[in-house]
Amino acid sequence: MPKILYLVTEDWFFVSHFLPMARAAREAGFDVVVATRVREQAEPIRAEGFRLIPLDLERTNLGPLEAVRNIAQMRSVIRAERPDIVHCIALRPVVLGGIAAKMAGIDRLVLAPTGLGHLWTDTGIAARIGRSIVRLVVGSWLRRPNTRYLFENRDDPVEFNLDPDGGVVTIVGGAGVAPTDFPFVPEPPSPPVKIAVVARMIWPKGIAEAVEATRRARSLGAPVELHLFGNPDRSNRRAIPEAMLRQWSAEPGIHWHGHTADVARVWREHHIALFLSYYREGIPRTLIESAATGRPIVTTDTPGCRDVVRDGNEGFLVPVGDVDATALALVKLAGDSALRVRLGAGANARFRERFTEDSVKLAVASLYRSMVRSQ
Repeated sequence: MPKILYLVTEDWFFVSHFLPMARAAREAGFDVVVATRVREQAEPIRAEGFRLIPLDLERTNLGPLEAVRNIAQMRSVIRAERPDIVHCIALRPVVLGGIAAKMAGIDRLVLAPTGLGHLWTDTGIAARIGRSIVRLVVGSWLRRPNTRYLFENRDDPVEFNLDPDGGVVTIVGGAGVAPTDFPFVPEPPSPPVKIAVVARMIWPKGIAEAVEATRRARSLGAPVELHLFGNPDRSNRRAIPEAMLRQWSAEPGIHWHGHTADVARVWREHHIALFLSYYREGIPRTLIESAATGRPIVTTDTPGCRDVVRDGNEGFLVPVGDVDATALALVKLAGDSALRVRLGAGANARFRERFTEDSVKLAVASLYRSMVRSQ
């Protein structure tokens, strides 16, 4: 039985986004091992029949000594497991795990950045230097005959001088969502028209812009409410302080609910999906889930987000940071239930065309099998 080792930052991230890929590997006959920082999601991983190896990774520490420690730790795991394929998920494991795999003598790598994050949106000199180093490592130094790249949109491969249509690149529709988990349902009664944001409560996800756009839409007479679902990510230095979230929640028409385990219920009970990220996304899962349920979407015209939403088809695209354009889109949707229904149906059709769990599993299983056959 061939073995695949996943290197990923957090257990919750693996459970929320990548179980379909690991299931595809299992169904393709692979022994699945997951190495990650373990917090509260060990049991869901083990319940799938996957072996779990704890890693001591800290995303807030970006120093060189921590990077060396992470590489040594992952190299030790790789040498002990001797997997046939190492699949590195998210930019930090792609870089450090890829280096560790190369040092351990593993030549079959799947490098899956998923998204490029704040490193691609920060404008400081440190970020520019970091981008150059990451491009060199991922796009050149780790690129060998048996290295394969897994991306979620067509913009990201270009950043590493890779052809999105090339043989070493596979593009999948995000993490994949099962239609049975997020069934298409009619919108709830209105007014009020309820807007939902489901995301980590960090600044780059556009939470402050969502609050301000809702304020402006309400000032224009739109009967809208904003509901925020998600907790601050305390391992992210851009986390929004809980005090700020509570302050916003004290305003009329603004509600912060914290984390929810039932996202499908959120979309059943809300009319509009709002996601104003200026983070460099892969394919945001929140957009896939809301599209599956048949909700119109207002999101930013950025990589990943515009892969799900085409302006006027599944919702509206707005420029990054443009709260006035966002407010006008919300006003338009709030005042036209027929438009919401049309765009929501378009979002559901888009989801079924490109973003189902089955389509992701099929693409990933084909990739894994091709890599083993090449041995």
